Amino acid sequence: MFAEERRELILSKVKLLGRVFVKDLAEECGVSIDTIRRDLTFMEKKGLLKRTHGGAVPLSKVRRLPMDEKIRYSEGTEHQNAVAKLASTYIEQGDTVFIGGASIHYVLLKYLPKDREFTVITNSLTIAQKLKSINNIETYIVCGKIKSEEGMVDVLSTDFIRGLRIDIAFLTGGGISAKHGLSSSTPEGAIFQRTVAEVSRRKICLANFDKVGTEFFSKTIDIKELDILITDWEAPDEEINKIEKLGIKVLTAKQIKNT
Repeated sequence: MFAEERRELILSKVKLLGRVFVKDLAEECGVSIDTIRRDLTFMEKKGLLKRTHGGAVPLSKVRRLPMDEKIRYSEGTEHQNAVAKLASTYIEQGDTVFIGGASIHYVLLKYLPKDREFTVITNSLTIAQKLKSINNIETYIVCGKIKSEEGMVDVLSTDFIRGLRIDIAFLTGGGISAKHGLSSSTPEGAIFQRTVAEVSRRKICLANFDKVGTEFFSKTIDIKELDILITDWEAPDEEINKIEKLGIKVLTAKQIKNT
């Protein structure tokens, strides 16, 4: 099999399966692991896919179609659980915290501390519904036009947020990179999160490995505006190094079991 044929096979598998592993590709193609790694590096430079520690995933488009709610509001991936669990340790007694309506925010709910009282501000009806009966959490929901994919992100909700002050904002988005910062699929979502960041004393970004090094349509905030980036063990080292050189504290969540 020639290199071009091998790379076409790799690309087709990435698109079909959503993720491929170096070891499996090496066995299937009858070549060394180093050869597959070189293939993936070449393909990443060509903008065909995104490398991970163990293989590759599809390259995200700059805009993403709405996620099915059954997937969005689920138990989450092992990577999301690891990031969410680590993020929850930053909530202290009496804090006022912003938690949006992204899938990782939903995963974060099961790790919220039960031994301290704090306040949650959210722009998601689903998140608010889950929190309303928890005794140690006082929940406020942002007012605005209801939009299922991103929660309430219109002018009214952005103006509402502007009048608040928040201790910790758990921000997320479609992608985060040293060059483009945190970014989102829509300008409305980016503007809303930018406003949340402006009124928050501490900005913590939650980003799984597949978001790190990815750039989406609309920039939310510059990377230097973040205080902490929490990612996982498969985040690309090269991009993490670039982010750390800009003075951002990067925490790598470790794999957890029985989530």
